[in-house]
Amino acid sequence: MANRERNQRILLELVKQPGNSRCADCGAPDPEWASYKLGVFVCLNCSGIHRNLSSRVKSLKLDFWEDELVEFMKSNGNDRVRPLYEKAVPAYYYRPQENDSAILREQWIRAKYERMEFSGEIKYPPVSYTTGFFEGILWKKGRDNSHFLKRKFMLSEREFTLTYYNKENESKGPKAVISIKDLNAIFQPEKIGHPNGLQITYQEDGRTRNLYVYHESPEEIVSWYNAIRSARYAYLKTAYPTGSDEEVRFLYLLSVTSTCQYTLKCALNPGFSTSLQTEPFKKRWFILDSEKRKLFYYKGLLDAEELGVIFIGTESKGYSVKECVPKHARGNKWKHGVLLETPERQFVFMCEQEREQREWINALRQVLLRPMSPQDYTRK
Repeated sequence: MANRERNQRILLELVKQPGNSRCADCGAPDPEWASYKLGVFVCLNCSGIHRNLSSRVKSLKLDFWEDELVEFMKSNGNDRVRPLYEKAVPAYYYRPQENDSAILREQWIRAKYERMEFSGEIKYPPVSYTTGFFEGILWKKGRDNSHFLKRKFMLSEREFTLTYYNKENESKGPKAVISIKDLNAIFQPEKIGHPNGLQITYQEDGRTRNLYVYHESPEEIVSWYNAIRSARYAYLKTAYPTGSDEEVRFLYLLSVTSTCQYTLKCALNPGFSTSLQTEPFKKRWFILDSEKRKLFYYKGLLDAEELGVIFIGTESKGYSVKECVPKHARGNKWKHGVLLETPERQFVFMCEQEREQREWINALRQVLLRPMSPQDYTRK
């Protein structure tokens, strides 16, 4: 008969090993669950996804483990199992982290274990995001209203474009043809109000444009996301033909992880002066693009275009950020101020919570401390 305490002790020792000390799927530290069908250690959140896949999960601390299951876990583990299911993960495919949206983690796990997309075997028909051409219908938010309407989208890796149409047919031509050069995408389920919500950002006439879309199928929207990443990666390979795979991968990761990651609601005083704040604060939504050193602000959370943009240089060039408490914060009940100084003027932002104030200051300081590149001077 299995010894409960002995088996639990063995499992808790196994999960401390370097390969097992983080969730096999999202990298969360100190996983307390395991799939005894696959032989991997996973976190609580990922264990729920595995349970839905009938992967047979147990808690390391709360459940009873039979001797044969413990032996199975001893002979497997994250490092031994991972090469079987992650043998051929494309360089552009997004590997979700512990704080990513549930839809990304679920589809990553399903792609690995259920659909076996990364086994290295040739699939027919091929996985959609690997073909270089992707088309379908997405629900897109209207530019001047909050309604989501069906629109046809086409992504071409050969032409490096994303095209969408006003109607489901193509008779009237495309509404927009967007270059992959400046295209970015990030999941924003809470912001968009749908679990499969995706924000697509690009440049048009020197301004940043946002498209807000979703698809009812989680697999379909994640395929769109990775198809966009694939096209963006292919573009960089073409734009930097002499770069190694590692160099292109670094450029790619820099470009796709810096934009739209930091969105918070703050109040902005557009008329701030050093002596007296005479104009009222107005509620605005901010997005920090640390890679381009730009802080965008919007009137509404889902606006297609920004109201304004603030370039963020370095301290040696006259830029700084610090806490502040305005004496005359007229029209605003929030008390946690952030003062951003540029050579031309000063900006005061008021945050609702002290935590948000600290996060904004830390994020802005990281940009201030990074030396400016030749591209940064051009963007300015």
